[in-house]
Amino acid sequence: MNVIAFNGSPRKKNWNTVTLLENVLKGAAESGAGTELVNLYDLDFSGCISCFSCKKKNRKSDGVCAVNDDLSPVLDRVRNADVLIVGTPVYYGTESAATRALLERLFFPYNNYSKDLKSQFPRVINTALIYTMNVDLEDLKNYGFDHHLNLTKKMLDRHFGPCELFLSVDTMQYSDYSKYESERFDAEAKLKRNEEFFPEECKKAFDMGRRLVTNPA
Repeated sequence: MNVIAFNGSPRKKNWNTVTLLENVLKGAAESGAGTELVNLYDLDFSGCISCFSCKKKNRKSDGVCAVNDDLSPVLDRVRNADVLIVGTPVYYGTESAATRALLERLFFPYNNYSKDLKSQFPRVINTALIYTMNVDLEDLKNYGFDHHLNLTKKMLDRHFGPCELFLSVDTMQYSDYSKYESERFDAEAKLKRNEEFFPEECKKAFDMGRRLVTNPA
């Protein structure tokens, strides 16, 4: 059982997105899975360049992106994964730039333009999306973020397999709010919520990791 997870946050150590991902992978590992965490901001890669090589009738293989960069060998490893996890902060209602580039390269080669829309990924696997964001649940809906996040979930459902959505809201942006512009936010309330709720979210992430591995798609 192989689990591959992508960290789409440029904050790669000890912060919200990567901490949740590490807990998911810990849960998966304790259930016997091999795990890999890929930090997207360590790689030099682009999004889809619209070359349509993956749609040519004379292509050698299905589901292969022709772009050759740091992401290419990682996408090869996705083909052998049993669980796929993507974690990202939410920037202006969507994924980080690196995560969007990953999703374009991840989805499009498997997007068969046939009428039945059947994915060209060779099998059905469990998937998960982890979103971390500064806004609370009320603003999430008021700003319409939920529409986009659920759309990405549907794309993972369609291309790879059933996707579990994990939302971590009202997160801390700064370790010290006094050093940054933050008049809009209640720093004490942010800290209190982080101390009270984030450990529980980490436990939920751990449990999700175990569930993704032990419950076949």
